[in-house]
Amino acid sequence: MSSIADHIPSYSNAWRRFKDRLATATITAGGGGVLFAILLIFFYLLYEVVPLFDNAQISSAAAYQWEDTGASPLYLAMEEQGELGFAVDAKSMGHFFKIDTGQLIKSVVLGLDKSDVTAIAPESADSQLLALGHSDGDVSLIKHSYLISYPNDKRLITPSVESSYADQHFNLGKKPINAVSVQDSEDELIVLGQQRGGLLVGHRYIKDVDFLTDELVLEEEVLKFPALSGMTAALHISSNQRWVYRLEKNGSYTVFDLNQTDESNTVVLADSGQLFKRGGELASSELLLGGISLLAASDKGELVQFFVVRDESGARLQPVREFVTGGAAIAKLIPEHRRKGFLALGDTGQIQIYHSTAHRTLLDQQLEQKTAPVLSAISPRGNKLLLLNNDGSTLAFRIENEHPDISWSALWQKVWYESYEEPAYVWQSSASNNDFEPKYSFSPLAFGTLKAAFYTMLIAAPLGICGAIYTAYFMAPTLRRKVKPLIELMEALPTVILGFLAGLWLAPFVEDNLTGVFSVVLIVPVGVLLFAYAWSRLPAVWRSSVPDGWHAVVLIPVVMVLGYLSFASNDAVELWLFDGDMRVWITSALGVSFDQRNALIVGIAMGMAVIPTIFSITEDAIFAVPRHLSYGSLALGATPWQTLVGVVLPTASPGIFSALMIGMGRAVGETMIVLMATGNTPIMDANIFEGMRTLAANIAVEVPEAEVDSTHYRVLFLAAFVLFLFTFVVNTIAELVRQRLRLKYGSL
Repeated sequence: MSSIADHIPSYSNAWRRFKDRLATATITAGGGGVLFAILLIFFYLLYEVVPLFDNAQISSAAAYQWEDTGASPLYLAMEEQGELGFAVDAKSMGHFFKIDTGQLIKSVVLGLDKSDVTAIAPESADSQLLALGHSDGDVSLIKHSYLISYPNDKRLITPSVESSYADQHFNLGKKPINAVSVQDSEDELIVLGQQRGGLLVGHRYIKDVDFLTDELVLEEEVLKFPALSGMTAALHISSNQRWVYRLEKNGSYTVFDLNQTDESNTVVLADSGQLFKRGGELASSELLLGGISLLAASDKGELVQFFVVRDESGARLQPVREFVTGGAAIAKLIPEHRRKGFLALGDTGQIQIYHSTAHRTLLDQQLEQKTAPVLSAISPRGNKLLLLNNDGSTLAFRIENEHPDISWSALWQKVWYESYEEPAYVWQSSASNNDFEPKYSFSPLAFGTLKAAFYTMLIAAPLGICGAIYTAYFMAPTLRRKVKPLIELMEALPTVILGFLAGLWLAPFVEDNLTGVFSVVLIVPVGVLLFAYAWSRLPAVWRSSVPDGWHAVVLIPVVMVLGYLSFASNDAVELWLFDGDMRVWITSALGVSFDQRNALIVGIAMGMAVIPTIFSITEDAIFAVPRHLSYGSLALGATPWQTLVGVVLPTASPGIFSALMIGMGRAVGETMIVLMATGNTPIMDANIFEGMRTLAANIAVEVPEAEVDSTHYRVLFLAAFVLFLFTFVVNTIAELVRQRLRLKYGSL
């Protein structure tokens, strides 16, 4: 007679060990693969981010002797490619030459029958328009340009000079001009200068087009300035053609407002004072790209950025930030053509590279020469520098400075941006104009991320945890088997659908029924408690008709009726308490702004996405608590509620905490709901009725439009890196807390 053991298949110990080793190796490989993938993401993000914090580098490109053209040059410039240079000398001659060799290409006469040049100034850092002040008091305007062609597939740059407004005679007097400035726009042209020993003289030319001949007509208006003491060292006109900065050698300044005149039709003096706190004379001054900020350097090593700020007392020239020069006396400032950066050349041959918005020193290096250059120029791309010394030696340098815009202060601290009344946290990565000042503050994005997560967890955590507690501990098993899968099925709903519904349906619905939304929060909990009290007063026979664990079914119609009454009474309550419009009342009476797509909408929509995660993990953790612990507590006389609070919840606390952290991680990293349910405005406002922009949504919005390898592109990768680190830190802390909770309550 055969035994049961004879029918059981026999497996050798070797086969079992092989399967164990195979399973161990597979699981280890899978876990290792996950960790390796995470490390790859980390290092790839780091690879894209690190170049943002590289310092600038400079290297020699060429050195030669300046070719004698019969007169000393007064001005240097370079074309776009950094291959050709342009020089203007005192004899009204312009010379084009090769940057690498100094070979003279051609010379041109600047204007017709003009006297010697006594002053010269470009319109702005990025403009090719030059104003030439002459010894006879005339001012001529010229523009150097470069035509690029490709004959026989080879690049050919053809330079030229043309006279701007050749039919217009610009005369500021009869004496030689020692300072000149020009600012041109579509509507008007301003030419400003000061003659030696004379007053400040300016002309405004209003542009008009003759409707018969389509010719440009300039209507001249003389700008009358008050008499000032001292001698003008520099003149600058802001890009909006409103402010005139007159700087003197002793470091004093005067600001005029061209939009205001007094009773005698004299331009109003807006502000005056001293540029430098530690004294010293003016060594150099320039307008930054955009013509808003004024840079001024003293012979005592003080380097300051200014711009006009308006407040209740009027307009004033505000010192915004001071740059560290190490005590070096600055001889020449060179603004970049396409960024808010600039170079400072010291009187002992020192070169420093700065970025104004980032308040960052990118380079501080001593050149081989020990004296300051006479003239200098930087290419429009900011990658080449040309210096001309007293002895005629000309030096060309290559500059590597790809991403100067980023610093810790620019990312996380308040920055005083141009045209702002005070320092602020701002994210604005692009604009339509070329002289835009990028604003890369992560603070409003990080704040928006935490704000969205906070309001999401405020809604999702209580509902998810309380629902899980009831389902796992109080609900009948039959009902639990139907409810739990139904709630977990909600997690499969795509977030883009939730975002779509939140933006197009929920947001207008909440705006129209705002009183009903708040009524639900108050009426439903109170109504449920009153119903529970009334239920407890019913006869025992009636109450026993509902089996234990099925009371939630009785509450469903109660909640539905209370919710319906809350929204049905919306108009009546709104008319009674808020004069018919709660939104207007919130704005006018409380001074709280209201945006249709706000944090409340995000909280509700994201809460619906996060609740299934929190509910499922919490419910599993509570349901997994050994039953003998509950039975023992009940046997000792504890009530079910006391058992829940004193035994079940502490034992399940590691799982509940994990549920909260996973839910928070989901809320922090959520993209589509935030993208579609808010106005995506990067502001720092805790107001629940205002929107926000999160790090994840910002990446999704701007990455498709960012130029590959640009500063903007890498800053978005930096945002992803910050989000990655934030998630890593939160998960690490959560795991440490979970382990401590497990050790603390594992002995129960």
